[in-house]
Amino acid sequence: MSMMKATVFVAPGRIELVDKPIPDIGPNDALIRITTTTICGTDVHILKGEYPVVPGLTIGHEPVGVIEKLGSAVQGYVEGQRVIAGAICPNFNSYAAQDGAPSQDGSYLILSGKCGHHGYKATAGWRFGNLIDGTQAEYVLVPDAQANLAPIPDGLTDEQVLMCPDIMSTGFKGAENANIKLGDTVVVFAQGPIGLCAAAGARLLGATTIIAVDGNDHRLGIAKKMGADVTLNFRNCDVVDEVMKLTNGRGADSSIEALGTQLTWSQSLKVLKPGGTLSSLGVYSEDLAIPLANFAAGLGDHTIRTALCPGGKERMRRLMNVIAANRLDLGVLVTHQYKLDDIVAAYELFANQRDGVLKIAVKP
Repeated sequence: MSMMKATVFVAPGRIELVDKPIPDIGPNDALIRITTTTICGTDVHILKGEYPVVPGLTIGHEPVGVIEKLGSAVQGYVEGQRVIAGAICPNFNSYAAQDGAPSQDGSYLILSGKCGHHGYKATAGWRFGNLIDGTQAEYVLVPDAQANLAPIPDGLTDEQVLMCPDIMSTGFKGAENANIKLGDTVVVFAQGPIGLCAAAGARLLGATTIIAVDGNDHRLGIAKKMGADVTLNFRNCDVVDEVMKLTNGRGADSSIEALGTQLTWSQSLKVLKPGGTLSSLGVYSEDLAIPLANFAAGLGDHTIRTALCPGGKERMRRLMNVIAANRLDLGVLVTHQYKLDDIVAAYELFANQRDGVLKIAVKP
C-alpha cells in the first residue's frame, strides 16, 4: 500500500506529521497531489480544541495542486492539470444546497457520534479537515470532483491562487453579505488575511470609505495597500468614537467582524447607523452578548448576517478571474514558506503570530 505524509489532529494542543495510506478514489472523486497548501485560523481553533474534530483526522482545507488520478465519472479534466478546490466542497444534491446555501451542504444530516450519541453537525459543506481528511498532506481526495475542481489559469502561480479556496472567498463573502452600495462607509474589524480580503472586497463592491481596525500597525499598513482609506489602531484610540467622528455622527453603513471575539463583535454593532448591516466572519468559541443600547432594544432595523465561505468550481473560477485581471494581488499575503516536514514549527509560528506572519505557503 502506497503511503503519504499527512498532518493529523491528535488532541487539543497537539498535531503530528504521520504516514497514512494514499486515498483510494471512487467514480466521482479526484486524487490531487498537493503542491501548496496553508494554515488557517480555523486550523488553530482545531489545534486548541475550540472546534471539535475526530482525533487522527488530516487537517487543512486550502488545496492547490495537480490532478493525480480521476474517477471514472469525472469529465472535462485531465490528469496532470493544475487545479484548486474550495475549502467548502458541496455536492449540490442536498436540501441546503438546492435551497441556496451550498456551504451548508449536508448540515441537515443526523451524524453519528461517540457512544451511540447522535446530533446535528453545522457547516457540513466544509468537509476538508472537518468531516474528511484534509489538505495538509501530500495528497488529498476531492469528493464530487465534477462540482469542485477549478482549473488554474495559465500564468498564475500557486501563491497567487492560494487564498482562493478559503481566505479570499470568505473575505469577499463578508463584503457581499454587508449589503454594500456605491459610496458606502464600511468598517472592517481585524486585519488578518480574512479582514484584508474583506476590505479589498468592499472596495471592489463600491464602498468609498473603508475603515480598517487592528492593533498591529504593520497589518494596518498592508490594509492601506489592500484598499483601506482610513486605519485605526484600537490601542491608540476609541474606535467607536473615531468612526462616529468620521461619519459626522451618522454611523457606518456596514461593519465586517473578522476576528471572532466579544469585543470586536460589540464594536461592530456599535459603529452602525440605524438600519446598518453587521457582517460576521469570525469563528466564535463562546457565547456572544448583544449590547442592548446599540441594538436599539431590537427596534433599530439592523441586519446581522453570518457566513461560511462559498465553494464550488464556479466560485473558484470567479475569484481566480479577479486575480488574473490584476484587480487584486493576494500573493503579498504569503509571508513565509515551510516544508510539510516542518508543519509543526509552521503552526507554532502562525498560532503565536510571530515575525509578521500573515499566511504560510506549506510545500510537500
